Amino acid sequence: MAGTLAAAPPRAHVPGLMLGLGGTALAMLALNDVALLPLLAVAMLLGAMFVVLDYGFTGGFRSLLVDRDGRTLGAGFVVPAVAALVILPVGTLVEGYGRFVAPIGPPLVVGAALFGIGMQITSGCGSGTLVAMGQGSRRMWVALPFFCLGGVLGSLMLPAALRLPNLGAVDLPALFGTWGGLAVTEGLLLAGALLILRGARPQREKLLAGLAVGVVVALLFLVSGMPWGITMGLTLWGGQAVQALGLDLTRFEFWAGGWTREALEGPLLALHGSLTNIGLVLGALLAAAAQGRLRHGSPIGWRGAAGAALGGLLMGVGARLSFGCNVGAFLGGASSGSLHGFVWILAVIPGCWAGILLRPLFGLR
Repeated sequence: MAGTLAAAPPRAHVPGLMLGLGGTALAMLALNDVALLPLLAVAMLLGAMFVVLDYGFTGGFRSLLVDRDGRTLGAGFVVPAVAALVILPVGTLVEGYGRFVAPIGPPLVVGAALFGIGMQITSGCGSGTLVAMGQGSRRMWVALPFFCLGGVLGSLMLPAALRLPNLGAVDLPALFGTWGGLAVTEGLLLAGALLILRGARPQREKLLAGLAVGVVVALLFLVSGMPWGITMGLTLWGGQAVQALGLDLTRFEFWAGGWTREALEGPLLALHGSLTNIGLVLGALLAAAAQGRLRHGSPIGWRGAAGAALGGLLMGVGARLSFGCNVGAFLGGASSGSLHGFVWILAVIPGCWAGILLRPLFGLR
């Protein structure tokens, strides 16, 4: 009796590999400081890990809200829990390192909700957009320019929004000391995970993947000096594009001075968030091409393109108002010991629910 033939493993996509290697070489040549090479390398490693581990944030919210299954989202809390072990004490005690601490108020809540809507109708968050772009997703290539434009629009709104009444920043290390703040942070992350899991046990693979991602996120912090952030880099891409079209953004408060003006007028890859975004795309491209898992052949359709454009715009505006996305706001904020990271994830859930209800309009499940 003849045996069953096993399916051949997918072949590496050679043109994709060549494109990824060429892009890496160009990025390295564009750097004006060789000290940034480790940052590019770790970002590429992170992008490759997201592909190899099939890791992401968006689907976890959908599983929780649609299927009442919190295992994926709950397991994701291990990422900031691991990263906080490095980011919070080093960012507090070591000169030259910083943390993400932001005020809690209307911009945070509204921005997170807008981001949640956009995340679901795009089927990707900040990191998801870049990783899927590297994998060749047409949807994300549509979403990206609108994400960048939305970031610019959000930057114009943010200064006025911050003048609304708010609770200010709640910095746990400032309240409880470095190690007390770390203990409270880990306790809040554990409580949040247990609340989402509701007695379910997360899959071992998801926990191990989250553990690995958390370790590399901590490594990225050590080589960059700040927690991992995505959306400010995208906002800068949009800002420099707007500047090139003749609109002087330095007339607006957000871009008028300080580090934002320096970033706007400086080299694109000088901002760490911009360089790590490039690294994330390149790492995802190389990993997907090596595994023969590029998605450039998948059609999108006009409804999918419309959803990607609108979702990208909403994510850009929402991220700027709420100081980031799943990465910069929740992961970066929580691992820094800032309460705004925990408020962000509470506020994004209603937005995700609204976005899920809108998904059929754009041809999504």
